[in-house]
Amino acid sequence: MARGPNPVELIERKRDGGALELDEYRWFVTAYLAGDGRVQEGQMAAFLMAGLLRGFSRAEALSLTTVLLESGDQLDLSGLRGPTVDKHSTGGVGDGTTLVVAPVLAAAGAQVVKLSGRGLGHTGGTLDKLESIPGLTVSLPQERIMAIAEDVGCVVAAQTADLVPADKALYGLRDVTGTVPSDALVASSVMSKKLASGAGTIVLDVKVGDGAFMQTLEAARGLADLCTQIGADAGRRTRAIVSSMDTPLGRGIGNALEVAEVVETLQVPPSGRFADVCLTLASLALSEATGSDVDDARATVTRLWEDGSALASLQAMIAAQGGDPAVCERPREVLPAAPVVVDVPAPGEGCVSRIPARAIGLVSMGLGAGRQHSGDEVDPAVGVDLLVGEGDDVEPGQPLARVHARTDADADAAVARLGELIVVGPEGQPAPTVLEVI
Repeated sequence: MARGPNPVELIERKRDGGALELDEYRWFVTAYLAGDGRVQEGQMAAFLMAGLLRGFSRAEALSLTTVLLESGDQLDLSGLRGPTVDKHSTGGVGDGTTLVVAPVLAAAGAQVVKLSGRGLGHTGGTLDKLESIPGLTVSLPQERIMAIAEDVGCVVAAQTADLVPADKALYGLRDVTGTVPSDALVASSVMSKKLASGAGTIVLDVKVGDGAFMQTLEAARGLADLCTQIGADAGRRTRAIVSSMDTPLGRGIGNALEVAEVVETLQVPPSGRFADVCLTLASLALSEATGSDVDDARATVTRLWEDGSALASLQAMIAAQGGDPAVCERPREVLPAAPVVVDVPAPGEGCVSRIPARAIGLVSMGLGAGRQHSGDEVDPAVGVDLLVGEGDDVEPGQPLARVHARTDADADAAVARLGELIVVGPEGQPAPTVLEVI
């Protein structure tokens, strides 16, 4: 077997600030995945650390994306009847936007094939949210995914092991070697999966702030710009927004609670931070997919939301995936409910000045709604419903949040913690939402 390049020379070049070519990345990653000793785990870890510290060029980010994309299967959506759209969020708290954006776009005539993941840490996962709906399955064969996309217009399913397997292997190594926070590595991971999913239009929501992976606006802007460039270079229509995650996006934090909020949001005309992000993402996607003006696209999306078409699409998708469609009529009755529900009272009169996203997400995770490790089970019923937002005036004793818990002890601990986290002061400002469109 030909040995190929010397991995030590490639590591040293990156360590010294140099760049690798596409063929060198292709060999390096393929040899590592082969497990035949040509590239050892320690060598790949050293290369990733060198790249994190010295940086990757835009061309290298595209090369990495190409190599990850080539490592597995790719969906062919060309046989679907309408424009195809995919959507991705970099993760946050109370972020159920996929379950609004996908059916709105389906109602507008697009086909949305969304391959999603599970939650880990303080951020929620779309698959976990969907699985809180009785009977619904996200493990679908490709033939069924395509059939639902054609018939309904939207489908949200689990990513198969054959889709971008190299990304899974490299991410596992990055996670244990402190090499996750690199724009190029993050962008190649995100975009390889989006490109493999086959959609002609991709819309991205890059979160920034306390509950997000990106902590500064500059960093979030850079990641969004790099992802859109990779998409464009691959021939996909790609847009992105940068949105704030300093405070939870939605009021529900927990799997069934977030599904209930999605349904209740679609039952009324769009308003509030959560609806604003959904409208913006759907409008950008529809505009790019159809070549229409973004204002016209927003008007279309709003009309389909207000006349019930979007909710009907969500109900059809849930039914097609085996779920109880009555959840779109009586969500709080159909979805699993926690046995212990306790309110968090306001300590006095004032204005809500702070609801920190990450800490609130950790409270919900502590109740059982999230995972510390990838194999952990989640409790679909537990979590936190926020009853106020930043900038809201409150009276003494007014409920600030509602804890949904499995036991009295869990509820008491969560109530005490939320009483510390939700700050009521003399003044406050409504939280920002969409910060930039790229």
